[in-house]
Amino acid sequence: MNADSPAWEIRSAVRVISPVQPRKLAKVPFVELADGRLQGVVSSGSDIARVYVSSIAATTHDFNCSTNNNRPCGGLYGGPCKHLVALVDEAIVQYGLDRVARYLRVEVGEGERLIRKLEGGHEPAPAAMVFSRFLRHLAYLEVPESTMPVPEMHWFR
Repeated sequence: MNADSPAWEIRSAVRVISPVQPRKLAKVPFVELADGRLQGVVSSGSDIARVYVSSIAATTHDFNCSTNNNRPCGGLYGGPCKHLVALVDEAIVQYGLDRVARYLRVEVGEGERLIRKLEGGHEPAPAAMVFSRFLRHLAYLEVPESTMPVPEMHWFR
């Protein structure tokens, strides 16, 4: 790195892409397009202390939903549960329909819902890594604002 490097290359922060629309984080506090899946954390509708880790594979559209301690969702009977529907809806708010559809490799026509175009089946997927990333993101919310480097983010350099 030299003095002529762009400012973002010498900071321990990267530019965050703004959501397509503002999101309410109560129902789906974490959503990402990563590891070949649309995945995230969805709050339980019945128990404030429970969350579900939901995911849809990009190529096969296989899906999974389980609690953060790997208990399967009771709503996975023959198709996506309400947690997966909420995950897809919030991903569209966060990233836009075109980007999510492109990532999942599906064509969505005018007036069609993306969730209806996914034809995968239930396939167990690891939840621990997604939940761990969610907890790490929560921890960053508590880091005081600073222009000083954040040591655990040194690998961005």
